[in-house]
Amino acid sequence: MIRLTQLHLSVSQKPSGRKEERRILQKKAASLLGISEDMISHLQILRRSVDARKKPQLFYTYSLAFSCKREKELLRRHANDKRITAYLPEIYALPERIDRQGRGDSFKNRPVIVGSGPAGMFAAYLLAMSGLDPLVIERGKTVDERLLDVENFWKTGRLDPSSNVQFGEGGAGTFSDGKLNTQIRDRMGRNRFVLKTLVACGAPEEILIDARPHIGTDILVTVMRNLRQKIIVLGGSFLFQTQMTRLAIPEGKVKGLYIRRKSSGKEQEEFLPCDRLVLAIGHSARDTFESLYSEQVPMEAKPFALGFRIEHPQKEINFSQYGQRGGQLAPASYRLATTLPDQRGVYSFCMCPGGYVVNASSEEGRLAVNGMSYADRGSANANSAIVLTVGEREFDMCAPLAGMAYQRRMEERAYALGRGAIPQQLWGDYLVNRPSSAYGTFPSCARGNCRLTNLRGFLSEDMEADLMKAMSFFGGKIAGFDDANVILSAVESRTSSPVRILRGENFQSKIEGLYPCGEGAGYAGGITSAAMDGLKVAEAICREFE
Repeated sequence: MIRLTQLHLSVSQKPSGRKEERRILQKKAASLLGISEDMISHLQILRRSVDARKKPQLFYTYSLAFSCKREKELLRRHANDKRITAYLPEIYALPERIDRQGRGDSFKNRPVIVGSGPAGMFAAYLLAMSGLDPLVIERGKTVDERLLDVENFWKTGRLDPSSNVQFGEGGAGTFSDGKLNTQIRDRMGRNRFVLKTLVACGAPEEILIDARPHIGTDILVTVMRNLRQKIIVLGGSFLFQTQMTRLAIPEGKVKGLYIRRKSSGKEQEEFLPCDRLVLAIGHSARDTFESLYSEQVPMEAKPFALGFRIEHPQKEINFSQYGQRGGQLAPASYRLATTLPDQRGVYSFCMCPGGYVVNASSEEGRLAVNGMSYADRGSANANSAIVLTVGEREFDMCAPLAGMAYQRRMEERAYALGRGAIPQQLWGDYLVNRPSSAYGTFPSCARGNCRLTNLRGFLSEDMEADLMKAMSFFGGKIAGFDDANVILSAVESRTSSPVRILRGENFQSKIEGLYPCGEGAGYAGGITSAAMDGLKVAEAICREFE
């Protein structure tokens, strides 16, 4: 096959459907190669992105793969054109099915996975495909029940500590923008396998080709429900509203775990035997971090980032990025970063075009925010976290749980500032240390109650100074980014896990049979990378059986 890159198509010429799009691209590819169209077959779009370097003239840029008659001859003829190369598709190699019978006592139990976020679900999916009948336990509820609890929390402020934006089927990524881009270099085909699985579970096919794919919370609910059903059909099973309380690890080996769940209306602790335990607990399982630390599971503090959510009118972001406020294109996104003279990084995180700021709290008396978009990205505002790196200047990096304690303190302050609602302030008022009393030229798009206040003094003095320098710098990159009417919300604290649960090259902790996994364990950052880490851990478990 041949790969052809940097093929351009004007946005104003956007085809009406996928079939028409392929026809136009086949014609352009044939013209570029100097061959007839009928020589090209099996054309597929590998990647599509928006090129706005000549805005307001906008183009789609494509990478294609296709079969072609006399491929070797064509490749020799175009050997000096870097856009034209041989293409070898990356195909994920699934492990062979495994029979646990006759493998001895160390393999008699089914693998257990703690957590049903992307890491846990994809670990379970691969283990189920391999015939190992995994059991997934999840402290929260099914995704449909969880959706009702979250909506109720945003309306009433009544929090369910086990079923919220952070906990429940699908993990924290379910109530986000559903972004699927990743910076991980993947030569094993895991990324493609994850995306194809999501499409098979109900995600739009566009995620297979878009440079910045996203699903949206409303569709993610369906996708996670369908993925669970696939796992069950393959032999896996689930226990919801079931929390791991402690491990059974005599002589440094996993022998089982204790779980707490409701039975006949009462909570009771039960013992669950297992010898392969995947910890896909997510970045907010703070009570679990404390339990693991007390049991001397090796872990360390990890730097992360903390700051505010920021809102702008989406049409102004569109104008800055595309040179037009409306048009055919999807709402524009951005990515900003700078390193200040004191070596602190400040950057945008989890940018949500046409999204909502959401109350993402998971503990009583503490408040955290996040960003979320539905599939249509139809809100009037864009929002993003603007966060600053935190570490040894803010907490003791030698104490494994010190970063978590710092998060909690900041969330307690945010809860107090907003009196339980999301505390907000206009950027212009922040600069002059004046409480905000009303929104400016546009209102906030938020899910959950909000309260205007004064956020100055919330961050340390050096962090405040760095934030103001960074915002001025970002204003030079995107017109109006540091406008006085821009809205801040506190506190964006769950950017990543504050701890890393240590593991070796075999993906196991020093405790034999314990597999730290995903974002909560410190090995991923986002839906796709967490899912890919879940696959890696499942592969490691399969190798134990080979």
